[in-house]
Amino acid sequence: MTRDFDDDAPRRMRDADDLVNARQRDADERIYVVTTNLVIDAQEKLARRRRLNRIWRAGWAVGWLSLLTAVIGTGIAWFTTGDPARFVLGDLICGSLLLMSLLALVGVYFAGRGLPTLQRAEATLASAQESLWQQKVDRRPDIPERRHLYREEVFAAIEQYQADSRKYRRIHNSLQSLIMIGSASTTTIAALDTGKELTWQSVTLTVISFAITVAAMFTGYYKFRERSYFLQQTADAIEQEANAVTLGIGPYSEFGDAGEVAALKLFTQRVEDHRNEQRRRQQQLDQPADQATPSSQPPAA
Repeated sequence: MTRDFDDDAPRRMRDADDLVNARQRDADERIYVVTTNLVIDAQEKLARRRRLNRIWRAGWAVGWLSLLTAVIGTGIAWFTTGDPARFVLGDLICGSLLLMSLLALVGVYFAGRGLPTLQRAEATLASAQESLWQQKVDRRPDIPERRHLYREEVFAAIEQYQADSRKYRRIHNSLQSLIMIGSASTTTIAALDTGKELTWQSVTLTVISFAITVAAMFTGYYKFRERSYFLQQTADAIEQEANAVTLGIGPYSEFGDAGEVAALKLFTQRVEDHRNEQRRRQQQLDQPADQATPSSQPPAA
């Protein structure tokens, strides 16, 4: 009897569908990897462009300030003493700063020739991130997989909070040092200034007093110390949650190996509570002092 080849047609169709699905998953995975690499490359280029732009702005600022200081200092020396050469040391210092700033500008120009502009780099990164997010949505991982991914992303949030905390602490310490050194310098120069005419002591006293006022205003307005404290507090709390869920202690001690899904669910909820609290504190710090105050003040320095 002749064999009917249609008998295994369902099996062959299933095999063909499995092969097509496997190839589709492989293609999607490769596209996902390529898109991820594009996002990373765009982030690196954007970071380099921002860094070069900051150096460029700093070079221009130092160059103009050096030039203005040299001109004003020479003019003051000429009007007060009639001898512009008395400011020759200041002119040499300003000239050195001007030369270094020009060299920095030239270096930034040559270093950034192969990089896109800031606007183009931001647009490229936004486009690559949108493609990556769309692919993540199309993949549609289940809830346990999302929680696993969330747990891994938490450590990046911890590092970001800690980095921001260190940055604000460094700014606060620098401004506080300027206030203390400036106050002592002001008192010293004021004691040396015995005349009423325009002298280098009176000019220096005015400049230092202005710097102290600006530093005090920035410190009081931006609240660098409070921002540093709350960011570090949030980072410590999230790190404690991450260690607790990893070791199975604290609020996660009642969950065993079989309760990992429930433990991750509780972990996600508690970390989100900490992050929401940090966002609320950030909003309160951004408001005027007479309208809102953070719920818990940092300890006195």
